[in-house]
Amino acid sequence: MKKKLPKPTEAELVLLSVLWQRGPSTVREVHDALPDSATGYTTTLKILQKMFDKGLVTRDETQRSHIYSAAIAAEQTQRQLLRDFVRRVFAGSPAQMVMQALSDEHASKEDLAAIRELLDDLESKGQKGTKK
Repeated sequence: MKKKLPKPTEAELVLLSVLWQRGPSTVREVHDALPDSATGYTTTLKILQKMFDKGLVTRDETQRSHIYSAAIAAEQTQRQLLRDFVRRVFAGSPAQMVMQALSDEHASKEDLAAIRELLDDLESKGQKGTKK
Protein backbone atom coordinates (compact mmCIF):
# COMPACT_ATOMS: atom_id res chain seq x y z
CA MET A 1 0.00 0.00 0.00
CA LYS A 2 1.22 3.48 -0.88
CA LYS A 3 2.34 5.63 2.04
CA LYS A 4 0.12 8.70 2.39
CA LEU A 5 2.12 11.86 1.90
CA PRO A 6 1.95 14.49 4.64
CA LYS A 7 -0.26 17.43 3.71
CA PRO A 8 1.72 20.69 3.86
CA THR A 9 0.24 23.80 5.46
CA GLU A 10 0.12 27.11 3.58
CA ALA A 11 3.34 28.28 5.27
CA GLU A 12 5.04 24.97 4.46
CA LEU A 13 3.98 25.25 0.81
CA VAL A 14 5.67 28.64 0.59
CA LEU A 15 8.95 27.15 1.87
CA LEU A 16 8.58 24.09 -0.36
CA SER A 17 8.14 26.40 -3.36
CA VAL A 18 11.46 28.03 -2.54
CA LEU A 19 13.17 24.63 -2.24
CA TRP A 20 11.61 23.40 -5.50
CA GLN A 21 12.91 26.50 -7.29
CA ARG A 22 16.33 26.81 -5.62
CA GLY A 23 17.13 23.20 -4.81
CA PRO A 24 18.98 22.29 -1.60
CA SER A 25 19.34 25.41 0.57
CA THR A 26 20.29 26.62 4.02
CA VAL A 27 17.71 28.22 6.31
CA ARG A 28 19.23 31.63 5.52
CA GLU A 29 18.93 31.03 1.75
CA VAL A 30 15.31 29.90 2.09
CA HIS A 31 14.48 32.84 4.34
CA ASP A 32 16.15 35.37 2.01
CA ALA A 33 14.26 33.94 -0.99
CA LEU A 34 10.86 34.37 0.63
CA PRO A 35 8.67 36.96 -1.07
CA ASP A 36 8.30 40.03 1.16
CA SER A 37 9.55 38.04 4.11
CA ALA A 38 7.04 38.85 6.82
CA THR A 39 8.34 36.07 9.02
CA GLY A 40 11.53 36.18 11.00
CA TYR A 41 14.51 33.93 10.46
CA THR A 42 13.70 31.85 13.54
CA THR A 43 10.15 31.28 12.28
CA THR A 44 11.54 30.01 8.99
CA LEU A 45 13.90 27.73 10.93
CA LYS A 46 11.09 26.36 13.11
CA ILE A 47 8.84 25.69 10.14
CA LEU A 48 11.66 23.83 8.35
CA GLN A 49 12.32 21.78 11.50
CA LYS A 50 8.63 20.82 11.70
CA MET A 51 8.67 19.98 8.00
CA PHE A 52 11.66 17.71 8.62
CA ASP A 53 9.77 15.95 11.40
CA LYS A 54 6.77 15.46 9.07
CA GLY A 55 8.96 14.11 6.27
CA LEU A 56 8.32 17.00 3.89
CA VAL A 57 12.01 17.93 3.71
CA THR A 58 15.31 16.18 4.21
CA ARG A 59 18.23 17.72 6.09
CA ASP A 60 21.95 17.34 5.48
CA GLU A 61 23.66 17.88 8.82
CA THR A 62 27.23 17.28 7.65
CA GLN A 63 28.01 21.00 7.47
CA ARG A 64 27.68 23.72 10.10
CA SER A 65 24.69 25.20 8.27
CA HIS A 66 22.17 22.45 7.66
CA ILE A 67 21.03 22.04 4.07
CA TYR A 68 17.32 21.41 3.52
CA SER A 69 15.83 19.77 0.42
CA ALA A 70 12.27 19.05 -0.59
CA ALA A 71 11.57 15.37 0.07
CA ILE A 72 8.68 15.26 -2.39
CA ALA A 73 8.58 16.57 -5.96
CA ALA A 74 6.39 19.57 -6.68
CA GLU A 75 4.25 17.57 -9.12
CA GLN A 76 3.61 14.85 -6.56
CA THR A 77 2.50 17.40 -3.95
CA GLN A 78 0.32 19.21 -6.50
CA ARG A 79 -1.38 15.93 -7.49
CA GLN A 80 -2.03 15.04 -3.85
CA LEU A 81 -3.49 18.45 -2.99
CA LEU A 82 -5.55 18.55 -6.18
CA ARG A 83 -6.98 15.05 -5.60
CA ASP A 84 -8.01 16.07 -2.09
CA PHE A 85 -9.51 19.35 -3.35
CA VAL A 86 -11.48 17.64 -6.15
CA ARG A 87 -12.78 15.02 -3.73
CA ARG A 88 -13.88 17.55 -1.11
CA VAL A 89 -15.16 20.40 -3.27
CA PHE A 90 -16.33 18.76 -6.51
CA ALA A 91 -17.58 15.38 -5.24
CA GLY A 92 -14.59 13.70 -6.89
CA SER A 93 -15.42 14.99 -10.39
CA PRO A 94 -12.44 16.43 -12.29
CA ALA A 95 -14.84 17.47 -15.07
CA GLN A 96 -16.84 19.67 -12.69
CA MET A 97 -13.65 21.28 -11.44
CA VAL A 98 -12.35 22.02 -14.95
CA MET A 99 -15.70 23.36 -16.14
CA GLN A 100 -15.93 25.64 -13.09
CA ALA A 101 -12.36 26.86 -13.53
CA LEU A 102 -12.80 27.58 -17.23
CA SER A 103 -16.16 29.30 -16.77
CA ASP A 104 -14.76 31.73 -14.17
CA GLU A 105 -11.35 32.52 -15.66
CA HIS A 106 -10.35 33.61 -19.14
CA ALA A 107 -8.21 30.86 -20.62
CA SER A 108 -5.60 32.00 -23.13
CA LYS A 109 -5.31 30.36 -26.55
CA GLU A 110 -2.12 28.72 -25.29
CA ASP A 111 -3.90 27.32 -22.23
CA LEU A 112 -6.76 25.96 -24.33
CA ALA A 113 -4.30 24.39 -26.79
CA ALA A 114 -2.43 22.71 -23.92
CA ILE A 115 -5.73 21.42 -22.49
CA ARG A 116 -6.78 20.07 -25.91
CA GLU A 117 -3.40 18.36 -26.31
CA LEU A 118 -3.70 16.77 -22.87
CA LEU A 119 -7.25 15.57 -23.60
CA ASP A 120 -6.18 14.14 -26.97
CA ASP A 121 -3.26 12.36 -25.30
CA LEU A 122 -5.46 10.96 -22.53
CA GLU A 123 -8.07 9.85 -25.05
CA SER A 124 -5.52 8.07 -27.26
CA LYS A 125 -3.99 6.32 -24.24
CA GLY A 126 -7.44 5.22 -23.12
CA GLN A 127 -8.28 3.86 -26.56
CA LYS A 128 -4.95 2.01 -26.80
CA GLY A 129 -5.54 0.47 -23.39
CA THR A 130 -8.97 -0.89 -24.41
CA LYS A 131 -7.92 -2.45 -27.76
CA LYS A 132 -7.06 -6.11 -27.75
